Amino acid sequence: MDPLTHVLLGASVSYVGWRQRLGRTAALAGGLAAFAPDADVFIRSAADPLLAIEHHRGFTHAFAFAPIGAAVVAALWLIRPQWRLRSRWLLVWGAALTGYFTHPLLDAATSYGTQLLWPFSRYRAGWDLISIIDPVFTLTLLFGLILALRRQNALPAFVALGLAGSYVGWGGAQHARATHVQQQLAASRGHTLARAEVMPTLANNIIWRALYEHDGRIYSDRIRVGWTSEPQVREGWSLPRVQASDLSETERLRDTRDSFARFAWFSDHWVARSPKDPGMLADMRYSLSTEAFDPIWGIRYRPADEGVALEWVNRSRDRQVNGRELWDEIRGRDARFRSLAAE
Repeated sequence: MDPLTHVLLGASVSYVGWRQRLGRTAALAGGLAAFAPDADVFIRSAADPLLAIEHHRGFTHAFAFAPIGAAVVAALWLIRPQWRLRSRWLLVWGAALTGYFTHPLLDAATSYGTQLLWPFSRYRAGWDLISIIDPVFTLTLLFGLILALRRQNALPAFVALGLAGSYVGWGGAQHARATHVQQQLAASRGHTLARAEVMPTLANNIIWRALYEHDGRIYSDRIRVGWTSEPQVREGWSLPRVQASDLSETERLRDTRDSFARFAWFSDHWVARSPKDPGMLADMRYSLSTEAFDPIWGIRYRPADEGVALEWVNRSRDRQVNGRELWDEIRGRDARFRSLAAE
């Protein structure tokens, strides 16, 4: 989730829980602690390009690390003598811990994947309930927190948290609807779902990107589940799923750090070759285009005469969301969507 939303959620939850003991300090401690887990973006290595993606949303996002991370944030208050009393500092630590916990939970509600159970498990939780950017969720928290701080009353923040939580819950209901539509679509094609995933698209919970695997191929479609309308589908494309056994001889020789296995773990095994660049092994969960698979990121093995065996390809800055097209999809005015009965 974007940093602003993390700060707003952490500050709101901590203010509601600790205002009577700490006042506005509770919101400050909770907001800073909710921002802190993303310090893992500084973990990187020129010699091992996959180190960054391996550790982002890794140990700093784990439940087990939260008390330590919260203590680091709360240590800022030790600069002031009046907070050095153990009993007062523990209050700040409690508010920071509350805010810290909101960060991994909110990240896990998105699709990217968060290692909540590190070091006991490397499982990447991704519940597909909300997009990484959702203005409805963010603005609700913002207005509630501003009112709460201005009035020095936790009630507006509490109400905003309730509304935001209900919105995430509604995302879960929308996810279930989209999943059912995906199953119907696959059945209409005579396909059996070996596995499947349905993910919200940017800034809404109406248009969903749906992936499933059948007979060694990954199928991608867009599904519209309007809040008050019948579901629709926009059929997409399919590509062969790439596994380690599909690597070329040159790629296998350059796979000295188990790079493919690590990338497949990161992308939840939704790996395919880019149609425009077959040398790029890409994460099929995300695409720059809604027309065809145009990967946002992936890996490419470098020639044997180059020192670093692998290149991390990140095209995030090339992403340009067509707001009008997305808005037409959300409103149900995109003629490319059809009901299942019309397929």
